[in-house]
Order: sequence, then C-alpha cells, then structure tokens
Amino acid sequence: MREWIFKMRGGLWTLLFIAILFMVRKSTPNTIFLSLMIIFLGQLWRCWAAGSIGLYRGENVKALKLATTGPYALMRNPLYFGNFIIGLGWSIIAGKFAVIIFCVSFYILYVIVIIPHEENFLRGKFGQEYEEYCERVKRFFPVKLNMEDLRGNFDVNIIMKSEIHTITSTIIGTLIIIGVSMCYS
Repeated sequence: MREWIFKMRGGLWTLLFIAILFMVRKSTPNTIFLSLMIIFLGQLWRCWAAGSIGLYRGENVKALKLATTGPYALMRNPLYFGNFIIGLGWSIIAGKFAVIIFCVSFYILYVIVIIPHEENFLRGKFGQEYEEYCERVKRFFPVKLNMEDLRGNFDVNIIMKSEIHTITSTIIGTLIIIGVSMCYS
C-alpha cells in the first residue's frame, strides 16, 4: 500500500489542494500577504532541496547517492517540509478548519505512509551509511548544525528540469485559492 501511495503522491497532493479549495472563505489582505510569504518560503526551501540532489522525480523511490548536504544536513525530508509549508500557506488563506484538515492529512500521508516507505528503500540501499545519517539528522527538525554541510552541491539545472512543474503548480494553485477567497464578500 505504501508503494502505491508513494506512486500516487502527486495526485494525492492535488486532492489535498482541492479539499483546501473547497474550504476557502474570505481572507483579509493581511492574511493573504502572510500566506504568500509562507508559500514563497516553502517553494524557496523546495528549490534548495531539489537543487541539492541529482534525481528525485518519478513514481518509484530511487537514489543514486545519499543526499546529506544542503538542506539534507538539517533534515532528512526537506522536499516534503517545503510541501508542508506551501500547503500550510494555502490552508491559512482557506481558514482555520482547512489548517487543521491539512495538517492532519499531511501527517497521515507523509509522516505515517510515504516517508517510512522511502526510509525503508534508503536503509536497504545505503545500509550503515543511512543509519549513521539518521543518527545525525532528524526527519524534520535540526539537532546540530555543521555550516560546512550546508554548502553542499547545489545545481540550478535540476530546478529548471525537475522543479519547474512544482513552481508552476504552486503559482497557479496560489492564484486560484486567492481568487476564490476574493469572490466571497
């Protein structure tokens, strides 16, 4: 089941967006501005994470090497953390109920299902190297910070090749949610 959910994660993200969209209510300009800043930071974080690994798009879990630098020196799941920040920004525009639904759904989909599926793959492929990485770096919250590890190998070409879809979807989704919010009087 985890493998199937992993393969369907893009479609499930779209369903989560649609659920948020149905909960949208009128937002204040201040709420929209705050949400835009949160969404922007989430997408910026995703770009940093995407540019720090060589390969990540696809229906199956794969990795040519274990990513441990850049944002991966702070947390093991920076792409998903970026998704969370983007979705949180969207749900803040939609309202308090949307924030709760989004957070619970994200936790179930990502923390309980998708991330353990990826971790099993990485544990099987990289063995002791992955175990040592897990001891140093937590799933989402930094424990220690080594400035040298933050530098990493960032490649902007990866963003142009693989992340452009997410950037476009984030912009379009944000505009739709704001547009719907503005329709309420």
